[in-house]
Amino acid sequence: MLMHTRGILIMTPKAAMVLTGKRALEFSGSISAEDNQGIGGYDRIMGINGQAQYWARDIDEACHILLRHYDHTYVAPGERFPRRAATADPFNRDVQVYSLGRNTNGEEGFELIGEILSDETNPGRKKSFDIRKVMMAAIDQDHAPLERWAGMRAAETAVVWDADLGGYPVCLIGIESRPLPRLGFVPADGPEQWTSGTLFPQSSKKIARAINAASNNRPVVVLANLSGFDGSPESMRRLQLEYGAEIGRAVINFKGPIVFCVISRYHGGAYVVFSRALNESVEVAALEGTYASVIGGAPAAAVVFAGEVEARARKDARLQRLSQAMAQAEGAEEGRLRAQWDELFKLVHSEKLGELAAEFDRVHTVQRALDVGALNYIIPPANLRPYLIDAVERGIGREEKSAKSGTRMREAA
Repeated sequence: MLMHTRGILIMTPKAAMVLTGKRALEFSGSISAEDNQGIGGYDRIMGINGQAQYWARDIDEACHILLRHYDHTYVAPGERFPRRAATADPFNRDVQVYSLGRNTNGEEGFELIGEILSDETNPGRKKSFDIRKVMMAAIDQDHAPLERWAGMRAAETAVVWDADLGGYPVCLIGIESRPLPRLGFVPADGPEQWTSGTLFPQSSKKIARAINAASNNRPVVVLANLSGFDGSPESMRRLQLEYGAEIGRAVINFKGPIVFCVISRYHGGAYVVFSRALNESVEVAALEGTYASVIGGAPAAAVVFAGEVEARARKDARLQRLSQAMAQAEGAEEGRLRAQWDELFKLVHSEKLGELAAEFDRVHTVQRALDVGALNYIIPPANLRPYLIDAVERGIGREEKSAKSGTRMREAA
């Protein structure tokens, strides 16, 4: 249940994890529920708060989940990583031809993964999509993934799978890339829905726990469309800074390879907590046409270059003409022209904001991130799966070589 826990808790419908049972609470005069499940069952407590990782219909299904968990996490004595599984899925398979299905994300009209990763069908990488489809396209098709914390409330924007890449067991993390409805009470000072590509306090906590659980066991692979952390008053009140820092600490303390691949956009605090500077085992790559910078073009234009945007707007020929007309007008005519000028300024300011945002994004490309050392590689979308498998394989090779070297040094000593 703790931030650094490695084990799992599987719960069935009639199970309950309680500090004090219903009857004891009632006899002591404390607040209780209608039964023990209401105090510590999966549906109302343990699954929602993330203390239980899995739900099972019965003991038989719980045993199957446990065995699947061991498939991805069990390390034999004397070995460093879980053993590689056999797979018939080609390592060089192109994920772009993977079908999204008829009913998925219909509002954007994507049919294939390649359309999500294309400049022609997804310019600026700003359209929403289902991250689970991209994750499913990348992993081995003959090994079903096992999702952790599927019922964790307010953590829906983080997806954590135990999956296989080229037969290698990995902890695969994705950031949901479409708006999701909020369940339960929504505070007035928080977002009305979970926005795409954004981490909220509980999703930050989920990712930190996932990285900690995989440390010194199996590689972590992150497929990132991540514009940053939510900074609303609600999120700040609910420990957004603390849980964001927990991700950074988990990355620093992680033992093993971490592969971080940008599939759309990569901005904000995420640019910091998944930095290569935190851990030399972190490898960061980005697909061609994606965006990677500390701040995105639109926020940069609105905040960092606000003065430049206003100056450009005031120099616009349309506003200049109105300004000259106002200088010559008097009385009611001047007031009418002033109202026109104010309305036109809003329109022109918005145009200049978009122009400067586009200029910023053209400069702060993944190529620039590569040049300044924030990225290791830029890869074409067709090479996503081959790259991930190769990166995991190389990371495992380095770790095993380091472990053998350490063993020889201890024996020599």
